Amino acid sequence: MRCPFCNQQDGRVVDSRTSKEGDSIRRRRECLNCGKRFTTYERIEEVAQMVLKKDGRREPFDRWKMKSGILKAIQKRPISMDQVDAMVDEIERALFTGSEHEVPSQAIGEAIMERLKKLDEVAYVRFASVYRQFKDLNEFMDELKMMLT
Repeated sequence: MRCPFCNQQDGRVVDSRTSKEGDSIRRRRECLNCGKRFTTYERIEEVAQMVLKKDGRREPFDRWKMKSGILKAIQKRPISMDQVDAMVDEIERALFTGSEHEVPSQAIGEAIMERLKKLDEVAYVRFASVYRQFKDLNEFMDELKMMLT
């Protein structure tokens, strides 16, 4: 594994742990060249999972794209990276179960909003305002009113 600090390939595994769900392995590594430590994750490569976009295009599912949208919504909120990773894992498992290898982008957005609403209402409103592309303040207020009831 290449060190992200000095770019050398000499390193050793210090610690390995299986995730709670058993679908990935977290490895703590130490570079033998610079001595710095870093974390890597090992996951099973599965059949290509596709996302069906609103305009009919298909593109490969990108876990990082989903995570980055969540990270923007939770900015400066009291939510840990462990909670974000657990949410991303849960959404991915829920969407791509069994023989499902293609999911509409709307299902991904709705799944994110559903979980953010339970986790942090401010993050939910942030995500919803971008995802739902409110046309004016009235649409935004309608969403807030639904949350408050």
